[in-house]
Amino acid sequence: MNEQEFGFETQAIRNHLEKSQFQEHSTPLYLSSSFVFEDAEDMRASFTEEKVRNIYSRFSNPNTTEFVDKVCAMEGAEAGYAFATGMAAIYSTFAALLDAGDHIVSAGSVFGSTHALFMTYFPKWNIETTYFDINKPETIESCIKPNTKILYAETPTNPGVDVIDLELLGQIAKKHNLILIIDNCFATPYIQQPIKYGAHIVVHSATKLMDGQGRVLGGIAVGDAELIRKIYLFSRNTGPAMSPFNAWVLSKSLETLAVRVDKHCENALKVAEFLESHPNVNSVKYPFLKSHPKYEIAKKQMLLGGNIIAFEIKGGIEAGRKFLDKIKLCSLSANIGDVKTIVTHPASTTHSKLSVEEKLAVGITEGLVRVSVGLETVKDVIADLEQALS
Repeated sequence: MNEQEFGFETQAIRNHLEKSQFQEHSTPLYLSSSFVFEDAEDMRASFTEEKVRNIYSRFSNPNTTEFVDKVCAMEGAEAGYAFATGMAAIYSTFAALLDAGDHIVSAGSVFGSTHALFMTYFPKWNIETTYFDINKPETIESCIKPNTKILYAETPTNPGVDVIDLELLGQIAKKHNLILIIDNCFATPYIQQPIKYGAHIVVHSATKLMDGQGRVLGGIAVGDAELIRKIYLFSRNTGPAMSPFNAWVLSKSLETLAVRVDKHCENALKVAEFLESHPNVNSVKYPFLKSHPKYEIAKKQMLLGGNIIAFEIKGGIEAGRKFLDKIKLCSLSANIGDVKTIVTHPASTTHSKLSVEEKLAVGITEGLVRVSVGLETVKDVIADLEQALS
């Protein structure tokens, strides 16, 4: 049977390193900073890359290789590189592909640290970013300049859970010869594969659903081999590599990604339906609710709706704070994608440094609450949210 014929779950479980002489059933940890050579010629050929082999764990390691190979198979990518964190993946990808004077066109609804890269740090190197409204994709082409190199978006977005048409982005990128980079963290490659729609690079914070248990940090970029080569060379010299231990943990986590995400999404839909019917909730955004403005697009490009819900609580910022204070079962944390349900009030926490105008521009109202639905008994999660909303 050809490997391409295997299902998602089979590839996630059976795509692993060759067994050592010990014939282990589970890939061992390779906690080694470096690797030895047979002789001078072996060493020379390895450093000139005439041989593909491990040299130093900042470059590659058997555990990071297994993790990268799994994600490449899931995303339909040619190559990849694993990073210490999701933000290391995003920064290194942009830094490797951009030159001074280049321009980025990005959806305005991006993670706070990504926003800081675009608005605070990249301008120091004469790299500018123009934001478009993710709910007005018809404005994207008007943002493109002669020096635009990258088109970037998250879908679904953080924290507003907006959705953008990946097929449209792929068409725009192709028409204008742009590099399309998609942050696929909220969806995971189980739910959505942006490369099918024309993305050149897909980035993830592996800290989230890929790990799924709040244990380790990690990031990854996968996609076109030629572009990944540039990212690899940049990262090899600047040092944001993932540790072998974290890669080992994440590779094992991917083996259960599908079954975990299935349950996350089943629970999330039930929680979203509950919130939509609650009198103290103004509105709910969840991709697989028919009330989501991009429901049809979500159904087209996503297998399931994900585990993140955004809802608007009545009473604004004070109601949001009181809601958090009344939570008993769920966790108050900035993380997402954990087996434990997590609630966050972005306006007073993760996005509190943004101005009111900046918050509203990316859909963050004073009463917005983000819920990362976990794997607990869903009636217990709903009961906790209900008592906190009452």
